[in-house]
Amino acid sequence: MSDVIETLKEQIENNAILLYMKGSPNQPQCGFSARTVQALMACGERFAYVDVLSNPDVRANLPAYANWPTFPQLWVQGELIGGCDIVTEMYETGELQTLIKEAAVAQND
Repeated sequence: MSDVIETLKEQIENNAILLYMKGSPNQPQCGFSARTVQALMACGERFAYVDVLSNPDVRANLPAYANWPTFPQLWVQGELIGGCDIVTEMYETGELQTLIKEAAVAQND
């Protein structure tokens, strides 16, 4: 159990832009993941992802760790941003693009 939490912490700390999702960006396995990926890809920066379907430990433990019950989950610079609705809304207002660009710049410094 604690190993999984350590893994989650490392993934979140080591990736400025990290999406926990069902499937992969090229083959999302649910509509919410697909919409979140589309918004992220439209920002034009690279991002890391973890497929929770092929990582059952992550899928089981991340909701409690994050205090967020559903997937996908977008993490930027160590902070949980939210799921599909929040990401889509932020994309529509332009907030997501700014957030993602800043994280990408910080990661490359």
